[in-house]
Amino acid sequence: MSVAPTAQVHASAHLGAGVDVGHFSVVGPGVDVGAGCQIGHHVVLHEGTRLGAGVRVDDHAVVGKRPMRAARSATTAEGGDLPPAQIGDGCLVGTGAVIYRGCRLGERVLVADLATVRERVAVGDETIVGRGVAVENDTTVGARCKLETNAYLCAYTMLGDDVFVAPGVLTSNDAFLGRTEARKARFGGPTVRDGARLGVGAVLLPGREVEVEAVVGAGAVLTGDARAGRVWIGVPARDARAVAPEQLRENGG
Repeated sequence: MSVAPTAQVHASAHLGAGVDVGHFSVVGPGVDVGAGCQIGHHVVLHEGTRLGAGVRVDDHAVVGKRPMRAARSATTAEGGDLPPAQIGDGCLVGTGAVIYRGCRLGERVLVADLATVRERVAVGDETIVGRGVAVENDTTVGARCKLETNAYLCAYTMLGDDVFVAPGVLTSNDAFLGRTEARKARFGGPTVRDGARLGVGAVLLPGREVEVEAVVGAGAVLTGDARAGRVWIGVPARDARAVAPEQLRENGG
C-alpha cells in the first residue's frame, strides 16, 4: 500500500491491500477502498463511499458528492438519507468525473473524463459512460450500454441492456417547460428498451418509448413511441423501414 504524504485518509476509512492514494487526495470517514485500487491526485472520496477491488479513480474525480437543491428547484430532496456511493469491482472513473451519493455502479463500468452520474442512479455491468455525459437522478442504465460523448439522460430515464446512445443525444422529462405546478405530477423520462440505438443528436420527448431493437436516426425528434425493430427518422420522427436483419443482436449485430 502506498499513500502520498499529502493525502488525507480518515482514521475510520479502510484501505485494502495494494491500494495507492495520490497527492492531496481526501478519503473521508467510513470509506471502504477494495484491494488493488488506484486513487489519483486531488481525488475526493466522500463519507461512506464503497470501492470494489481493482477500481481506478483518476485525478480530480469526486465520488459520493451530496446533491444540492436550488431555491426554485423542482426536486425537494437534498440527499440527506441517500446511501453511500457504491463502485463495483474493476470500474474506471475518469479525470474530473463526479459520482453522487446514492449512485451504484456495477462491475467494470467506465465513467469517462468530466462525466456526471447523479443520485439514485444504477448503472449495469460493463457499461460505458462517455466523456462529458450527464446522467441525471433516478435513472436506470442497463448492462453493456454505450453512452457516447456529451449525451444527456434526464431524470427518470430508463435504459435497458445493450443500448447505444450516440454523441449529443438529448432526453426530456417535462412536457410543460417548467411553468406550471401540474408538471410535477407528470414528470417522466423516456424508456429505451434492450438493444435499441439512438443516433447522433436524436431528441426524445418526455415519456416516449423506444422499443426493443428500434433505431432512432441522427437528428430525429421522437414525439411518439418507436416500434420494435424499426428505423425512425426525421422531425418529427416517422417509421422509415425495418432494421436490417444483420444489425439485430440475435444475428450478431
